[in-house]
Amino acid sequence: MAPSTPVQDFRRHVQAWQQHFAAIFGFSALERVRGFSPSEMALPNHPDVAYAFVRTLLDCGFQWVLVQEHTVEQPEDGRNPRHPHLPHRLVCTSSQGETAEIIAIVKTQGSDTKLVAQMQPWFEAQGLARLELAGRSVPPLVTQIADGENGGVMMNEFPPKYEEVVRNASWGDVPLMNASEYLEHLFALGIRQADLPAVQPLFHKRIWERMKPGDGPDKLAQTIEALRREDHRFHMDGGSWTNNLSWVRGYENVLGPMEEVSALFHRKVTESGVSTSDPRYRNALFHLLSSQTSCYRYWGQGLWTDYGRELCRRASDILNYDF
Repeated sequence: MAPSTPVQDFRRHVQAWQQHFAAIFGFSALERVRGFSPSEMALPNHPDVAYAFVRTLLDCGFQWVLVQEHTVEQPEDGRNPRHPHLPHRLVCTSSQGETAEIIAIVKTQGSDTKLVAQMQPWFEAQGLARLELAGRSVPPLVTQIADGENGGVMMNEFPPKYEEVVRNASWGDVPLMNASEYLEHLFALGIRQADLPAVQPLFHKRIWERMKPGDGPDKLAQTIEALRREDHRFHMDGGSWTNNLSWVRGYENVLGPMEEVSALFHRKVTESGVSTSDPRYRNALFHLLSSQTSCYRYWGQGLWTDYGRELCRRASDILNYDF
């Protein structure tokens, strides 16, 4: 969960996934993975955290990232994207004045498993017209994901509906393709990344109206606090597939131990130069990354948050006794 995961662990999560994927499918397959779908569609909107998130994806070789429609805004007016079915440039600037940008594929509507099970995006796409981008007429892309297996719909409804839609879409005017294929078609038309309209994480317009990039983290903290006092709707909790759930507020009893064990890992392991092939390193890393699973916040207080704290305790014990 990027908005509430210690920034120093972003790269560890992404690289651990890449290594796991490569171990199953091979490195040649990994090279074809160009897009990144964040856990729970969660996009950080704290400027320094958002910058670190995008910087991590770029450094790890990703070309594009999936973002939820209501988690980004247009820099010029702070509104949601006018044309969510076109690719955008996600531009993130830190308080130090550093900027990183990556192509953003906008996921529309809610994250509803049933929408995907019924192949709703394909039916929606049939009713859309071509759009103009950089002086060229291009087809829109309707993007949707399922957040998992809920109610048996992915297991029972998706397979036959998928086969039906694939048959109907084959050789038709509304083909099925993934985002990487879609981008390849746009680039073949001569469209460049610089031609894509810009978006930024939610509430950045209000922040940069009060301060300038480069003013530093202290000025940023003051600006955020002032905006919070003025408007209870303003927040730096990030955004996800649901806009009525915070992945930060109310979870201090989990986030505190997560941050502590992450700092302990950095102090005991990273700074001391322990080899990544050392079994102690792998054991500690496994517990560290597992403790940051989104489930320990999504399900609220109770058994799941207890699981998260217990994993933090075990990771702490490993770090304190094995190193």
